[in-house]
Amino acid sequence: MRQAEYCFWHNPATAEEAADAQRLGGVRRRRERAVAGAYDFTGLSTTESITRLLEIAVFDALALDNSLARCRTLISAGLAGAKLLETGDLQTRIELLESMARSRPPDPTDGLGPALLDTA
Repeated sequence: MRQAEYCFWHNPATAEEAADAQRLGGVRRRRERAVAGAYDFTGLSTTESITRLLEIAVFDALALDNSLARCRTLISAGLAGAKLLETGDLQTRIELLESMARSRPPDPTDGLGPALLDTA
């Protein structure tokens, strides 16, 4: 394809394949929007959205018959939730420490003034 005059999308020889790919891509996007709306899920970009994903998984797992796989799923979700809470707590504490360090006047004797925080 690299030696062809046209790319995949504009090559007359692959026009039918390109049309099928576009149709399937549209179907996938519509399905993603429908599922996201049904589950009130927005993606994995925030702590809240990851928490929502864990909630969905836990509720679905709780509705299943009791089994070893169900127990493992619930334990994994619990561990992931605990890690998420720990990470969020640490992030909050770091932000608090950074804001406190920026608000105090620099002390040249301790080497922990605001200039040290600006290197990140």
